[in-house]
Amino acid sequence: MRMIQIKNDVYNRDSKQVVFALFVVLALFFNSCAAQPTSKSLKVGAARTELYLPILQGKNIGIVANPTSMIHGVHLVDTLLALGIPVKQVFAPEHGFRGEAEAGEHVDGGVDKKSGVKIISLYGDHKKPTKEDLKNLDYLVFDIQDVGARFYTYISTLQYVMEAAAENKLPLLILDRPNPHGNYFDGPVLENSQKSFVGMQQIPVVHGMTVGEYAMMLNGEFWLDDSLQCDVQVIKLLNWDRSKPYQLPIPPSPNLPNNISIQLYPSLCLFEGTVVSLGRGTELPFQCYGFPGNTSGDFEFTPRSIEGKSKHPPFENKLCKGFNLSRAEELKNMNKLEIHWLIDAYSSYPDKEKFFIPFFDKLCGNTTLKKQMSAQWPESKIRLSWVDGLMKFGKIRSKYLMYP
Repeated sequence: MRMIQIKNDVYNRDSKQVVFALFVVLALFFNSCAAQPTSKSLKVGAARTELYLPILQGKNIGIVANPTSMIHGVHLVDTLLALGIPVKQVFAPEHGFRGEAEAGEHVDGGVDKKSGVKIISLYGDHKKPTKEDLKNLDYLVFDIQDVGARFYTYISTLQYVMEAAAENKLPLLILDRPNPHGNYFDGPVLENSQKSFVGMQQIPVVHGMTVGEYAMMLNGEFWLDDSLQCDVQVIKLLNWDRSKPYQLPIPPSPNLPNNISIQLYPSLCLFEGTVVSLGRGTELPFQCYGFPGNTSGDFEFTPRSIEGKSKHPPFENKLCKGFNLSRAEELKNMNKLEIHWLIDAYSSYPDKEKFFIPFFDKLCGNTTLKKQMSAQWPESKIRLSWVDGLMKFGKIRSKYLMYP
């Protein structure tokens, strides 16, 4: 097993940086040695350094990254810098580079205190890298753990990054990671009239693709703006089977703290388009739901403002009653978008005309689900209305799958 050579300029830094560089190299070396006896062990794209370090050597790099961009406990940016790869800029999506922002909160740019690298926010009014942002760069790298829901905005950031890379003739390297919902796809397919940052393409709520697979679909179907084509390369996962459960080692965002919340996220996020609380400001975000005055349910919770997670959540300091889903039966075999909780909450809400807020149509991707629920369609009939869209998407999706 050969050691990864550190470029000479690393040794010109202060002693702490040299020690850290040596630590990174040793971590990579011993991890690769330890992995040899178990040929079927899962390796994320970022951990397959032998495949992409030669590509990045001597290139000025811009990285789209967040707290999930880790290799063996060390951040990708810190790792590459220690190995002498010139990381010039970090592009931070929703929640920020080191995970300092909650959902929807403004993400500031500036300079990363730990690495000294310039940070450019890709959230708020600046969702797409500009020509100025990309000048003097030779390569872009995208390494973010996604959770496989259309409205989880990292794949929207990916599209904007691909478009910017294509417009500025920059190659893009994607370090692939598993999709915890990669074993199925379900839900209403987005209608063009509802396109937004929480849904940019005609895909279902749960798409069942890794970021790498999704990027190849954006390219292959000419879905980028003006049918642009991005020069993209994917460092694939090693030994990932989409049919087997995958637990994310690092929370992908502040309000998805554990595997249960990630499993429930695609289904419960629809409550963000209603007046119902889904547990923001509690110890069970995306694991419960309820509202003040609810006459059904056996679980009580009171949302509080939590710094860095939920500032002024819905129904702050008000007692809510509803359901704790952290031990729901559906978690044993999560293979569809569960809408019965949404239907039940709507049925028990006293003023149904005030149940939905305008954001609901953007989240579900159409204007019909709200009408179907108002007309008291049963769940089975609602699901039948999704079939044609799902069949069409399934045929497209099958062309770009990289893993069994």
